[in-house]
Amino acid sequence: MSQTFIITGTDTGIGKTIFAAALTQALNATYWKPVQCGFEGGTDSDTVRRLTNCNVLKETYRLSLPASPHLAASDENITIATEKIILPAISEPLVVEGAGGIMVPLNRETLFLDVFATWKAPVILCARTTLGTINHTLLSVKALRDAGCEVLGVAFIGESNEPVEETICDFGAVPRLGRLAHLGELTTETVSAAFNEGFDLNLFTQTSPNGGAAT
Repeated sequence: MSQTFIITGTDTGIGKTIFAAALTQALNATYWKPVQCGFEGGTDSDTVRRLTNCNVLKETYRLSLPASPHLAASDENITIATEKIILPAISEPLVVEGAGGIMVPLNRETLFLDVFATWKAPVILCARTTLGTINHTLLSVKALRDAGCEVLGVAFIGESNEPVEETICDFGAVPRLGRLAHLGELTTETVSAAFNEGFDLNLFTQTSPNGGAAT
């Protein structure tokens, strides 16, 4: 299996797509968002395609309603079949972005977390640095580990908040991968520069025996 990273977040709208784009560009990887909900104004795949020079795979499910995947699918009278959401067999690094937070339902029986656990690839948890993030992030780390997922670390997004970031990493016993600052202008150049400033690429390129990154 290629070097694979699962990108998820403590919530929706926290900037994990921008982080995913930055990591994809830094690794010269392929990006895949298997389930897209809502595409007015463009999809997350469109955003990554615009911000990188990398390969972007087609979504397995592309649903028009901006809602939880199980509700967006129901709105179109379909049910998401999780057996169709399988990691593609490619040779280059792969960055996979989930939809919303880790426990969003894909159908009435399966959470995205359940699928993450079957993939056996390291998970990067994107988290805000603002009020409320300690509770949300620690709960997400615990849920991932309880499901048997390998948590590579937390990628913080937003303004620097060292006491909060340190608290999360200490209580969660989880590595701090770095922080992606909010950007006024989103271009290939600004996203790449922000990643290089906030992260050490070596943390994502030291591979472990299972094909993920070494922790």
